[in-house]
Amino acid sequence: MSSDNQENIVKHRRHSSVGKINLGDSSVPGLQTIRSNHDIKLTKKEQFKQINKVSSKINDSDVLNKLFISLKILTYRYIWIKPIIIILLLNLIYLLSNNYTDSNPLHRFLFMSYQIPNTNPPLYEKGWKDFCFVFYMIIFFTFLREFMVQMILKPIAIHYGLKSKSKISRFTEQTYAIFYYGITGPFGLYIMKNSNMWFFNTKSFYENYPHTQHDWLFKFYYLFQAGFWSQQAIILMLQIEKPRKDFKELVFHHIVTILLISLSYMFNFTHMGLAIYITMDISDFFLGLSKTLNYINSSIEVPFFIFFMSVWIYTRHYLNIKILYSVLTEFLSIGPSILDFKTQQYKCWISQPMVFTLIFALQLVNLYWLFLILRIAIRVVLYNIKKDDRSDSESDDDDDDDSTSSSMSRSSSGDANNN
Repeated sequence: MSSDNQENIVKHRRHSSVGKINLGDSSVPGLQTIRSNHDIKLTKKEQFKQINKVSSKINDSDVLNKLFISLKILTYRYIWIKPIIIILLLNLIYLLSNNYTDSNPLHRFLFMSYQIPNTNPPLYEKGWKDFCFVFYMIIFFTFLREFMVQMILKPIAIHYGLKSKSKISRFTEQTYAIFYYGITGPFGLYIMKNSNMWFFNTKSFYENYPHTQHDWLFKFYYLFQAGFWSQQAIILMLQIEKPRKDFKELVFHHIVTILLISLSYMFNFTHMGLAIYITMDISDFFLGLSKTLNYINSSIEVPFFIFFMSVWIYTRHYLNIKILYSVLTEFLSIGPSILDFKTQQYKCWISQPMVFTLIFALQLVNLYWLFLILRIAIRVVLYNIKKDDRSDSESDDDDDDDSTSSSMSRSSSGDANNN
């Protein structure tokens, strides 16, 4: 063949049909190779012309104002953005400070304070800096709750066919509760198992009192829970969620709970506080699961509700009454019972009625919710009615047709969501 013919063959080969066989070809073109270089150059020129034309009409302040408005709209649409920005900024400033000791003011927000030197494993005392860590936890739970509700739990609710806003809201409440209590319940039991408190050994509440020192895990658990409860109390006070029929009881419950948490920590009754935490968390986990099964019309809803009732009665009543009985019979008889501010000794005849009154007040609210549980159980067994006695009538208008919401929306300690 002549050289001209060979050149033609080569050119023809480059345009063969091999490249058009897509079967099994997983490669994709880059964005820059989709169009020819000539087209890209022309497009860039046009873009620069348009940008120059627009930029000549607006100044920098207009651009910044539009960015600010866009960010404001975005944070309004996704509430979790603001708290995560605060969390990231605090951590970034701390990392850039090159000072990772207690002398850094941010250290008390991000880490446990008051570590006792030369202790192995490390032990911690208590002090006012612990409130800084609780404040940080409030911000964290504000992010966690909103992120999970908006980005994870709401899509799950829609997947299960829930359509009304109130029903989706309740579903996300309960599934968030399942997530949280599913962690803190076993977490608390683990701490109790590795101590002399297992299994709800009430004598250990008063032995070796005052309990002024704790290992890292115990202190983190206590402050972590304090942050969660505080964040829920703030939501309740701001009435972000529409109040239910038992709103007054819920407020009363939160007041008692916050008092129990803060006073037990300040006056060294943390062993008793751990036991109460566990009884609340385990029962709330099964409550949230029972209600969620109701919302999705599960076939095991009724038998699981009966199982939940047994868990509730055992944890919220039997164990709590056992703790109350120990306050009456063991509080003063085990260990020293004196009032000494220097040694932080507060277990005495003055504090005994205070401790008993707060736990008894908690028990009264639990009894009220038990009444609602039993009433729902009777309706389910006798009449197959699953209406929520605690729901606000207006917020439930769109749910009445389905008659789904198991009893006690947001019960116990704010149960579902306000625990």
